[in-house]
This record gives sequence, structure tokens and C-alpha cells, in this order.
Amino acid sequence: MFLFIVYAPSHQLICRIRKALDPVDAWERPDEPLYVSLKPDLTLHLGEDPVARESLGASPDTLTESDRETRIFVRADRGVDYGDVMDVMNLLRDAGYLTIALVGLEKTQAGAPVEDSGASPPDDTAAPAPVAPANRSGPPPPKPAG
Repeated sequence: MFLFIVYAPSHQLICRIRKALDPVDAWERPDEPLYVSLKPDLTLHLGEDPVARESLGASPDTLTESDRETRIFVRADRGVDYGDVMDVMNLLRDAGYLTIALVGLEKTQAGAPVEDSGASPPDDTAAPAPVAPANRSGPPPPKPAG
């Protein structure tokens, strides 16, 4: 007796995802990047200007000259929930802006934040540093029986 299972996902990719193979080959930042900032109190800013959540979809049109291929940089405070960030990205996507980049505060080799020449970042936007696995003291874990 044979049992065959076929799985075909019914959803399609909505946004294009571009992955830089090497940081050296990464995309170049535009001269005047367009930032959407999500503050800790969930207020939105387009560049330095506050914007209502209801009008976020239409607001970039004046700055991008309605060019839907313009990359929009989304940044949020570290304390903002993931779902709230996704809501902002979905508002932009629903307005036709599909080239969206998540950004954090850049750091130097010494770990100090780099000042951005564009709009000032929201408070506490630095991405968390990678965490190394904890060193365990004592005997190694038991091997699985088998």
C-alpha cells in the first residue's frame, strides 16, 4: 500500500525580497532616503513630519512623485510590537509601495551608533546584538537512546 500526499500552497508571494550576497555588494542608500518611523507611542512620522495612520498610504505620493518603485525605509523603536510594524508595512503595501526596507541604527566597529545624515532615527532603534549560546558548566546532556 502506498500513500501519496501532494501539498500545493494556495498563497502567492506578495512582496519582492532582495538579499544582498555580501555587505560589500549591498544596495547603495539613496541621497535622500524616505523614512517611515514608528514611535513608542505608535505615532507615525514620514521623514520628520507626523502623519496620521489613515493617510499613510497616500502621504508618500508627494515625496516620491507617485513612483511606487521608490524604496521606503521603515524603522521602529525597539519596544514596538512586531505586529504594529507589520501593520505599517501592510498599509504601505496596500498603497502600492512594495519595495520596503527595515532599518535599524547603524553601528561602527567600536559599537557606537553612526549619526545619520538624513532624518533623525527614533529613540532606541539599534538592532540587538547577536547572542552567543550560553556556556554550560557541568556534565554534557545525555545522549538520546537509540
